Amino acid sequence: MIIPVILSGGSGTRLWPMSRAERPKQLLSLTGAETMLQLTARRTMERSGFASPIIVANAAHADEIESQLAQIGITDAAIVLEPAARNTAPAIALAALAAQPSDLLLVMPSDHVIDDVDAFMTAVAAAEPLCTQGWFATFGITPDAPETGYGYICRGDELAPGVNKVERFVEKPDIETARSYLAAGTYSWNGGIFLFTAASYLGALGRLEPAMLAAATEGMDKARREGGRIYPDPHAFGASPSESVDYAVMEKVDRVAVVPVDMGWSDLGSWDALHAIAPRDAANNAHHGEVVAIDTSGCLIRTDGPLVAAVGIHDLIVIATGDAVLILPRGSSQDVKRAIEQLKRDGHVTLDRFTTVAKDLLDA
Repeated sequence: MIIPVILSGGSGTRLWPMSRAERPKQLLSLTGAETMLQLTARRTMERSGFASPIIVANAAHADEIESQLAQIGITDAAIVLEPAARNTAPAIALAALAAQPSDLLLVMPSDHVIDDVDAFMTAVAAAEPLCTQGWFATFGITPDAPETGYGYICRGDELAPGVNKVERFVEKPDIETARSYLAAGTYSWNGGIFLFTAASYLGALGRLEPAMLAAATEGMDKARREGGRIYPDPHAFGASPSESVDYAVMEKVDRVAVVPVDMGWSDLGSWDALHAIAPRDAANNAHHGEVVAIDTSGCLIRTDGPLVAAVGIHDLIVIATGDAVLILPRGSSQDVKRAIEQLKRDGHVTLDRFTTVAKDLLDA
């Protein structure tokens, strides 16, 4: 059996003002009627060979996660609730310790889009035989542009049909380097989705990051359990170093495979990314909510609250909630971090929580 491990601890600040610490993007409905978490959990639901998921999440979101999973019929998930954020490597360690050593863990972020789930499942099946033998697998996204916002994976020799050895991981490149990767045809985007056994992961962590493994182990040994919820000991787990799984493990172990796959993937890391995958009208506008657009083109206009009337604007991002409005040029949505930095300096409440009005609108 493969156990889906869904990482749901992110804060999603790049999609402010809709995504807040109290309700980050994985708990929002951004690409359809269901939330990003629900769509992620559905990928393996009722598929042969997959067990119930393990969710690793912020303890503050426990009720919401449990409720959203129940809405789609998942009532037997294990929900591991981090007492503090320590990045993805310790989070996966908690999940691995909650599983059996021989279990295969399919690690997935909770806030990614995968349009072609069948292609993804075919890629998982291709990697499974190697991973049962102790290999680590990652799923390389077929690039369609010289993207500078992603890490890349260079593919080496073929290990099995559709599966290659990882030659090397490379950091986010500049635009010229990204163009050379695209032209070479041997590079994939690193989508942050992995497959390995619990034993392989914990063994590697013990060699490479022993303090991290010790903190996660003690945290789980002393954990409090309430039904399907697991609360690792905050003092023990809080001692863990904070590091991503890429840096802590994947870039340092020897037997790493990559399965290149074209599956309609997006990490939905910006409002521009949402515009790119959203249905658009003849004027290249993507609308959500109560929007009136006149002589307007190339815009993402989204409201979960007030009516937005746009007249004669072009290539803008306009995001309105019950208590905040964001306006940016399209193509510059990463600059939302500048607004976030200012709001942090001001200690503004819209970074963390919804107003009562905004909550009611989203929950309606």
